[in-house]
Amino acid sequence: MPKILAITHLTASVGKKEILRDITLSLDTGKLYALMGPNGSGKSTLASCVMGHPAYTVNGKSRIIFCGKNITDLSPDKRARAGIFMTFQSPLFLSGVSIYQLLRFMLDKKKDPLKIRTLVNKYAQELGVREELLTRSLNDGFSGGEKKKMEVLQAVMGEAKLIFFDEIDTGVDVDALKTIALFLKKMKTKERTMVIITHYSRILKYLKPDMVLVMKEGKVVAQDGPSLAEKIEKKGYRVVINK
Repeated sequence: MPKILAITHLTASVGKKEILRDITLSLDTGKLYALMGPNGSGKSTLASCVMGHPAYTVNGKSRIIFCGKNITDLSPDKRARAGIFMTFQSPLFLSGVSIYQLLRFMLDKKKDPLKIRTLVNKYAQELGVREELLTRSLNDGFSGGEKKKMEVLQAVMGEAKLIFFDEIDTGVDVDALKTIALFLKKMKTKERTMVIITHYSRILKYLKPDMVLVMKEGKVVAQDGPSLAEKIEKKGYRVVINK
């Protein structure tokens, strides 16, 4: 199975505080992963470092290989253009910019504007996004579920090869959670790898991962199939991180 991402000896810090500690990890192309762990375990930081977030300083021994190319020193915009996407935990409000305008800018010269609008309308309908929200300033007065649905829409429209969904299940009701999960399941392809960053297993009841990864204190301490998430749901993280 070809590797879409290979991380070796990734150590990252903010100022003098070390957050990630010598992580070596690889992800297969076309697979769905769940990245779990308690608050502060480093899940979002790991995704942010793959995305190239400037707030994090990466150790000189760290290597991030994406689709066979070393991207360790690439800027976030170049990583995004290469095919990496990450959603926001708390999606930003963009005054005066609708989802149509944002995607036209993001997909400039990649997709015809009419095709962009057609796809947005199609996906919005599947996600249960009200039509009026598509022309309003992005996230202006949106509910938590509506914001997260817009993040999902942007992720799949961008045709990224590797997508990190950072707590896409936080702040959404049961119905929205199920809608988002089933939509992502439908959008899974042999070329697209998805990583669901979550504290809980509730979204994984609808969206079965190929592999569950568990982090603690900046390290990946366990990995296994879907049964690992079920075990965590029943007995808590202590069953895997206190061994």
